[in-house]
Amino acid sequence: MFIEQGVKSENKFWKYIVGSLVIIFASFLGQIPLLLALLYETFVYGKKYPSSNEDVMTFFEPNMTLFLILVSFVFAMVGIYFVIKYIHNQTMLSITTSRSKMDWKRVLFSFSIWSIFTIVSTVLFYFSDPSDFVINFKPIPFAILVVIGTLLIPIQTSTEEYIFRGYLMQGFANLAKNKWFPLVMTSVIFGAMHISNPEVSKMGNIILVYYVGTGFLLGIITLMDEGMELALGFHAANNLVSALLVTSDWSAFQTHSIFKDVSEPSAGFDVIFPVVIIYPILLFIFSKKYKWTNWKDKLTGKIEEPANFNDLNSI
Repeated sequence: MFIEQGVKSENKFWKYIVGSLVIIFASFLGQIPLLLALLYETFVYGKKYPSSNEDVMTFFEPNMTLFLILVSFVFAMVGIYFVIKYIHNQTMLSITTSRSKMDWKRVLFSFSIWSIFTIVSTVLFYFSDPSDFVINFKPIPFAILVVIGTLLIPIQTSTEEYIFRGYLMQGFANLAKNKWFPLVMTSVIFGAMHISNPEVSKMGNIILVYYVGTGFLLGIITLMDEGMELALGFHAANNLVSALLVTSDWSAFQTHSIFKDVSEPSAGFDVIFPVVIIYPILLFIFSKKYKWTNWKDKLTGKIEEPANFNDLNSI
């Protein structure tokens, strides 16, 4: 069972606090290239040092900004590996899935279905109100974006999944010895992590309903499917395809995408709609394909420390 793979007596909760600090430190190290680039442009070319996240997003050419931001997640992923292996004495597989190896077909299916939905919905939005969009496509910058995005955005999204649906999910399970508490905590923290995103300042805190709701979706599919594969595929598709398709002056990723949204940002039913309509449909599709049963126990049941945990960890 996936979440039980981290539940063992020697996994004291203080280890998760220390591990989280190590991962945060690794992420800070990954931000040094961005800091050095900012200082270089400031002192060598006399540019004004940015005073806000919005200023940072427009300080460099978009592809350079995206690259420098995503590099920090490479460092964070290395930090996760270090923490799992040397602080918790687990394998990366043990916080990824309950299966004997990663099921890449699950990752691909989830990636594909959410990519198709994102592309179709974007095209529909464009044709329903073309005045909200301008064509932003430039062949060479877009090609560079594809390379940077394909290489680094899956690392960014996987890092977030390994932290929330893997590491912290099992950590809170160690603390609470049940499944509902890890689901709630990781989903709320995941949503709160996005509070500094520019979308929040433009649309208001209502947008956090979408982020927290997405956290619950990813947590539910991880618990029901006994592994993170579906969450990894969904998250990668969500960020990568969105970065390639649409950008705006107020989005977290400002890229050389195909379209640019020039509409005045507002949050209403379009924020609630994915959470209350689309996500349940997606859960239904996954549940039918992978024959999920026993929802109550998998999402809210109690957890016992497996007697053969050491055997699970040796896989």
